[in-house]
Amino acid sequence: MATVITERAGASGAATQARGRLFRDQPRWFSTLFMVDMWERFSFYGMTAILYLYLSAPATEGGFGLPAGNAAAVFGTYMSLMFICSLPGGWLADRVLGARKAVLLGGASIALGHYAMSIPVRSSLYFGLFFVIIGTGLAKPAISSLVSSPYPNDNERREATMSIFYMSIQISAFLAPVITGILGEKVNWHLGFGAAAVGMTFGLIQYVAGNRQFGDLGMAAERPIDTERLRVVVRRGVYAAAAVIVLFTADAVSGAFKMQHVLALCGVLTITLPIVFFLKLRRNPALDGADRSRLVAFVWLLLGSSVFWLLYAQGGSVLNAFAKDHTDRDVLGWTVPASWFQSAHPLFILALAPLFAMLWVRLGRRVDVPVKFAGALLFVGVSFLLMAVAAQLAIAGGLVSPGWLLVVYLVQVCGELALAPIGISLAVQVAPPGFTHQYLGLFWLFAALGAGIGGQLAQLSEVLPLPTYFLIFGLLACAAGVVLALAVRALRRRLLAS
Repeated sequence: MATVITERAGASGAATQARGRLFRDQPRWFSTLFMVDMWERFSFYGMTAILYLYLSAPATEGGFGLPAGNAAAVFGTYMSLMFICSLPGGWLADRVLGARKAVLLGGASIALGHYAMSIPVRSSLYFGLFFVIIGTGLAKPAISSLVSSPYPNDNERREATMSIFYMSIQISAFLAPVITGILGEKVNWHLGFGAAAVGMTFGLIQYVAGNRQFGDLGMAAERPIDTERLRVVVRRGVYAAAAVIVLFTADAVSGAFKMQHVLALCGVLTITLPIVFFLKLRRNPALDGADRSRLVAFVWLLLGSSVFWLLYAQGGSVLNAFAKDHTDRDVLGWTVPASWFQSAHPLFILALAPLFAMLWVRLGRRVDVPVKFAGALLFVGVSFLLMAVAAQLAIAGGLVSPGWLLVVYLVQVCGELALAPIGISLAVQVAPPGFTHQYLGLFWLFAALGAGIGGQLAQLSEVLPLPTYFLIFGLLACAAGVVLALAVRALRRRLLAS
């Protein structure tokens, strides 16, 4: 990045030519936002590394005491709701709060949620997860908006800046499971959640301390909603919340309430939202025939991506359980925490992302988006087929080498690099002017669909023999990859429609 940032029209000193202390050729506030996001991701990855393990651990060991299948369902539902809440969170930042307030309120909500989970009271878990989900939905889209805001008409600078910013996620994702894992598994589960809370608190302190560096950037909503329309939205939101509260209150009073009822409602929401959102978007009169053709092809690819996320999102639940119960974790007489395996993903991403970037440039149009999506599904399918072999070896001969899980995570990361950044880029590419955020929202809704269904289906790991479980889902993903590969020409034709 040899040039300096040009001052953004209409903004005060927010995007001046001043260089940041930690990052050359970036505005002074960039390092502040980088550190805030790093701490926010530390709290997220730190908690997800131990959440399933805590949920499934017996009460006698300080855990929540859920059956393994229910714990996996809760974990999958939590992951899907994280994706879903980014949609209303982004809307609030864009139309009501402004990005700066959304980051502050979202970060405070995340910290409050983690602090609640650090309290050794069963009910605090539900309150904690609620606040973490709401806070993440507010903070993450707003942070991304602030990072890209100085480059409204410079795609190359924006992509380069986002690449630097992406490092914060991988650094946190690598370190967080190591710290919260050893605290949670070796000392106390709630201490692990408390470490995630402290991390987010550090991020908030740094954000407030560096507040002046932003100037006017992100202070006001970019497209403020009119007062009357806001009243309608608030009224509908209150009605929907009241209906849910009445429903579950009646369920509790009747004595029939179970955790499965909440999971079922979340499952219905996860399935219906992507469909409703797609149909509403397709009927939008601003879209012409070519736009709708591209949208349909995009959604077919997103359905394939849902299968990918269905398997991939089980890394924190079913694969974490395999690490705990069937993997030899003894190193010189010391047992490595199972949650430490969650650090393998970011480590492999940091190592492989530059190689994949060079590979895509070298291959060019010969390997386009449908081919990459098909390859991603085959990668994740093969990873589960490898898990089927590892599970069979575990049944036959006891604990297996940790190399099995490491290879599986390596193969999955190859699939992620062929799908996640490619899908986001495709959303921007095929979206008509003014629809970019809606297409990105559609991408994450289908990711939520896969994660949510995967969480529910993970309960089958308690019913089926583990090798059979991995074999079924591995073959499912491979079959979906083959179907996409066979449909490449048709999808390519629709995506290029004009």
